Amino acid sequence: MATLLLQDGTLIKGKSFGFEGEKKGEIVFNTSMTGYQEIISDPSYANQIVVMTYPEIGNYGLNEDDFESDKPFLSGLVVKNYSKKDSHYKANQTLEKYLVDNKIPALEGVDTRSLVKKIREIGAMSAFITNRDLEEAEIKEKLEELKNYEVEKNIIDHTSTKEKYIFNSSGSIDIGFIDYGTKRGILESLGSRGAKLTVYPCNVSAKEILDNNHAALFLSNGPGDPANYTYQIEQIKELLGKLPIFGICLGYQLLALSADAKTYKLKYGHRGGNHPVINLENNKVMMTSQNHGYAVDLENLPNLIRPTYKNLNDNTLEGFEISSLSVYAVQFHPESKPGPNDAKIIFDEWFNILQGKINEVNNER
Repeated sequence: MATLLLQDGTLIKGKSFGFEGEKKGEIVFNTSMTGYQEIISDPSYANQIVVMTYPEIGNYGLNEDDFESDKPFLSGLVVKNYSKKDSHYKANQTLEKYLVDNKIPALEGVDTRSLVKKIREIGAMSAFITNRDLEEAEIKEKLEELKNYEVEKNIIDHTSTKEKYIFNSSGSIDIGFIDYGTKRGILESLGSRGAKLTVYPCNVSAKEILDNNHAALFLSNGPGDPANYTYQIEQIKELLGKLPIFGICLGYQLLALSADAKTYKLKYGHRGGNHPVINLENNKVMMTSQNHGYAVDLENLPNLIRPTYKNLNDNTLEGFEISSLSVYAVQFHPESKPGPNDAKIIFDEWFNILQGKINEVNNER
């Protein structure tokens, strides 16, 4: 038997099907019905134990095309039923082997509906996952450790690229791209629209970005509390108004903070491929893919920020624009991996804006 211990003292038994070890992390849940491969390889889950609400996990195995990063950063995985046999033509390894190879503990046989209900009632908590039973004395010891557990304050230092590189060198639109823990699907989505992406580590300076004369800048997703990243916020402040900027997820939050907005931690976050968002300009609703635990405070926005999207489940801010500074940002994931394709039009609209600005510059020469 294996064990999941929550910060509130809840002890959950299951069967281990991952790495025979133990880890701590923040426990969160994802409501997507497909896409477990993209979820476990999304760097935004760094230091988190992910509970899948869909009951059948592992049934289509893993393949080489759908990983979002070179290695996973999550601390653990919890499912109701792990399918030991996969049945997809592209599958070349099982989920269990991947978890073992990457030292990620996992539990199956868990009443995930009950567990998710508890997280929704109490909020995100720290948790301990192990492939073994725990004695009473050890439970008390682990509970004390969980009281003081915190996600690393500079976790993006681990999830970001260490070296600058070019993605899609044949692209015609030169865009700088700051990687805080990006998903590969974002790079591919921008590249498919003609972008040549110069991908920078999270500790890049504003000066280096400006010295390379990019047509625009893109800020990626990533893990952690955005308010912790004071260096990144200061660099973005120096870039505002100097070139068009688009941010998603953590990039969206950092842009908001650089414009003097505030962020706060959600009770249990938004994670899944079925979150309804409304466009505040035309009242059109789209279903979106999301993965975040923090939100931008809608009630105390600076005057220069114009809200553009709102979440229909809880009315949290999901997008904003600073037209005077050519800043556009959304909290959700337009690349839609995994998730519905409704939001892909957002990238199309931004590229149209970029092309218009490029044409203006060319005409002035």
